[in-house]
Amino acid sequence: METDNPLLQRAYALDGDRERIRDLYADWAGSYDEDTVGGMGYVAPALAAEALAREIGERAGAVLDAGCGTGLVGLELSRRMKADIDGVDLSPGMLEQASEKGVYRQLAEADLTRPLDLPDNAYDGVVSVGVFTSGHVGPQAIDELARVARPGAPLVVTVHEKVWESDGYPAHLKTMEDRGIARIRAIRDSAYHEKEGYRCKLCLLEAA
Repeated sequence: METDNPLLQRAYALDGDRERIRDLYADWAGSYDEDTVGGMGYVAPALAAEALAREIGERAGAVLDAGCGTGLVGLELSRRMKADIDGVDLSPGMLEQASEKGVYRQLAEADLTRPLDLPDNAYDGVVSVGVFTSGHVGPQAIDELARVARPGAPLVVTVHEKVWESDGYPAHLKTMEDRGIARIRAIRDSAYHEKEGYRCKLCLLEAA
């Protein structure tokens, strides 16, 4: 399915160049929430937060929102659980918007295509929404999310339908299992941008 939405066209045309990604989200940060949630029916943040909350319960220790953007997922998590939520993102402009939500313990700039400056086994849960899509971050980055989660902690990751097969996510997740990095608990088809008709795979993993 192709979109006529110029914002999504620009986002999905990215080729992984980190500066182009920063430029896009610097331009978009101020209107991102209104454009995506209101304009596109972006329900993935709420659905992913609900999935993580079901696994962790109302009280958690520390949760990482990887690729937190403007803080939509953090806001949804704060409505469902009491936790220390940390966020990382490539875009300083998006992080500024996230800070205004008032739900994060700390926020930091980070490139998810590289090793994270975070210790092993640091989080009781990890969530990543809107990151694994065209021209952004590939499946190898999920390894780092599993590394920073404590053994047995849930990871909830959305993968856009456009890249699920073409970028090799099924094979990579199976390799993670084979290597003892994480276990696949569930993979289900889910809504993503409802008004645009896009869907995603909502992946529930367990750090090993």
